[in-house]
Amino acid sequence: AGAWYVPCLASLDILQELCRQENLTSKSIGLANRTLESYEVEYLCDYKVEEGVEYFLVKWKGWPESSNTWEPLQNLKCPVLLQQFHSDKNQCSARLKRGEAVTVKNNIKAVTMQNNVKALKPIVADYIVKKAKQRIALQRWTEELNRKKNHKGMILVENAVDLEGPPLDFYYINEYKPSPGINVLNGITIGCECSRCPAEKCCPKEAGTFWAYNRHKQLKIQPGLPIYECNSHCKCGPNCLNRIVQKGTPYSLCIFRTSNGRGWGVKTLQKIKRKSFVMEYVGEVITSEEAERRGQLYDHQGITYLFDLDYDSDEFTVDAARYGNVSHFVNHSCDPNLQVFNVFIDNLDLRLPRIALFSTRAIKAGEELTFDYQMKGSVDLASDSLDAFSPVKKRIRTVCKCGAVCCRGFLN
Repeated sequence: AGAWYVPCLASLDILQELCRQENLTSKSIGLANRTLESYEVEYLCDYKVEEGVEYFLVKWKGWPESSNTWEPLQNLKCPVLLQQFHSDKNQCSARLKRGEAVTVKNNIKAVTMQNNVKALKPIVADYIVKKAKQRIALQRWTEELNRKKNHKGMILVENAVDLEGPPLDFYYINEYKPSPGINVLNGITIGCECSRCPAEKCCPKEAGTFWAYNRHKQLKIQPGLPIYECNSHCKCGPNCLNRIVQKGTPYSLCIFRTSNGRGWGVKTLQKIKRKSFVMEYVGEVITSEEAERRGQLYDHQGITYLFDLDYDSDEFTVDAARYGNVSHFVNHSCDPNLQVFNVFIDNLDLRLPRIALFSTRAIKAGEELTFDYQMKGSVDLASDSLDAFSPVKKRIRTVCKCGAVCCRGFLN
């Protein structure tokens, strides 16, 4: 049986203390059998030198912060945590020297030699604790994302820029989440009879369009043309060459914090060949009327996650603000390396295509993934009329920070 996950109003410290009282274990809050009766360093909080002896304030794994103790360096057997502590300390000190804001506590007075004790500035110690807590939170979020995903590629998370942690109101999903009254599966009951696709009467041919992929799983159609993949009623097996998008992201990706004020971004950890499928854009499927209402609220928050499903009409919109996958974090660029295509698999309703993002060129490992928020599946990349379309709804002019040579200056 799968585990249940419910929101909790109690703090982590309270949960750990209650579990200890009842002799209960919970991996999600750091309480395993070995930590109930033993002490394991979770992170280091502070540092001081007293009478020539170095001490570190230790947060014990599975124990509340009220149980923190000062331990001499010689007692610590955690080289990785010691390295992280010094790295965070140096990072905070460097930011302070550069005059950057380090928001942790109001008290920023340095602590100097008093009673033969030398300690860190409180602002530095507080930063180190926040950074340690952030690191733990991001690791737990990484585990959650990989537990929920249903595709081959792994998801990593990193933030070497600021103290921002996981988004508080975001829920990972793998496919469209339809609003009441919207059917994203139209009950298709037919499929191709091919024993080996492609064939004369394969799904794309029956739909009156072209076969989308070559034998290397790369696109061979132009932007604007729809993709019809084999569906759950087709005779062909899972290894069919016409089953690409439905298998999910094949690459390991990293959600990372950008350093130029664009929030989170996504980069690939593997090389991606040109014209290859990278990911789907998923979220809540809502009516255009509801999208208009939500859009006005999002404008005031400075966010934009509304993507029109306007292949055939403009009746529905995908909202990835609260529910989405990795594509939720993909940033805009006026010179993108991803292109939008409309895909039909188990739903042939032209009003409700699936939105797939394919690479426009070869992408190196470590390179950020981007798509043009003004691009739509029925417009060629070379078109001069991109400004006339906006699948991602946005009413207030927002300055673009993509840094591309051809940057238009605004997201919309």
